[in-house]
Amino acid sequence: MQMIKIPILFVIFLLSNLVGKIVAGKYRYRLEELKEMKNALNIFKTKIKFTYEPIPDIFEEISKTTNKNIGKIFISAKEQMNYKTASEAWKEAIFGSENNLNKDDKNTLNVLSKMLGEADLEGQVSQIDITLNFLENQIQEAEIEKNKNETLYRKLGTVMGLALVIILI
Repeated sequence: MQMIKIPILFVIFLLSNLVGKIVAGKYRYRLEELKEMKNALNIFKTKIKFTYEPIPDIFEEISKTTNKNIGKIFISAKEQMNYKTASEAWKEAIFGSENNLNKDDKNTLNVLSKMLGEADLEGQVSQIDITLNFLENQIQEAEIEKNKNETLYRKLGTVMGLALVIILI
């Protein structure tokens, strides 16, 4: 009986640690995705300002150079631009995406949809700048949350694992 109990307790401890690390990782991934989105929007701003390429072509190029979750937003928006306006496509791509961004992050990115494809070049560039400013605030908030919660959840997973092992002994 003892030979079975020890490996089971060890597995319980490892699983609780893993759960703690997964929950803690969401904060790190959110911060990484926000920074990646900021870089992608800077690329978008530069391309729209200097190359005069169509928005779908720029989105396709950005989707290839960014990480998987952020790239999916851009490729989804590009595909939807075939039958929707750029503004509607961006909004749907943002809110339909599955990533680590929270509702406030998505609302911040949705600010861009107000003038995307509907204003002149300077209007779109200024809207991207506004979105980037809002995004910078979200990045600072995400860093604070990450610093506060990442260690907490990792340690909480370990403590809960130890508590379960002690209870089950």
